[in-house]
Amino acid sequence: MAGERGRPLVLARERALALPGPLAEMLPEGLQRGAVVTVDGVPGAGITTLGLQLAAAATAAGEWAAAVDPHGTLGGLAALQQGVALERLAVVRAVTASRWPTVVAALLDGMTLVLTAVPVHARHGDARRLAARARERGAVLVAMGDWPAEAALRLYAERSEWSGLGAGHGLLTDRATDVRVERRGTATRVRLAG
Repeated sequence: MAGERGRPLVLARERALALPGPLAEMLPEGLQRGAVVTVDGVPGAGITTLGLQLAAAATAAGEWAAAVDPHGTLGGLAALQQGVALERLAVVRAVTASRWPTVVAALLDGMTLVLTAVPVHARHGDARRLAARARERGAVLVAMGDWPAEAALRLYAERSEWSGLGAGHGLLTDRATDVRVERRGTATRVRLAG
């Protein structure tokens, strides 16, 4: 009888999503389920790339991820190139700022990871409610942009450098991004290649 009422014990490391590639070196503990992770930075420095790499962690584990793409700019090829299993990614487009909290909350109910652009004037109360929903559901909320509430982890893409051009012509082949990682009370800088 007691076994029917009790929940099985789940260790914190079992609740984490392992990260692929260079992100694993930056965050060896992985992404903790129930957490909010923010991704922000200088435009063009790799914010979307970084967010997609986090989404790839969920799909690589056989879990489902969703992306809220209010402007319709997220491309399937870009997601695929960052390791996202497209058959495990739902994309919701044309979400207005007024509907954004409702859409994100609904996705947190059924997805392991929700990647979302944060509307310009997102309210603190909405952000706090979404963080509570993620915690309650054991989902990871990856907020790209200016998140107005607390986050367990903040990633800030400071700059990126492209390489591959030879003698002024050719193709860009590689990108290195400088990322500042902030956990509660600590900050480190790392360079991600790829």
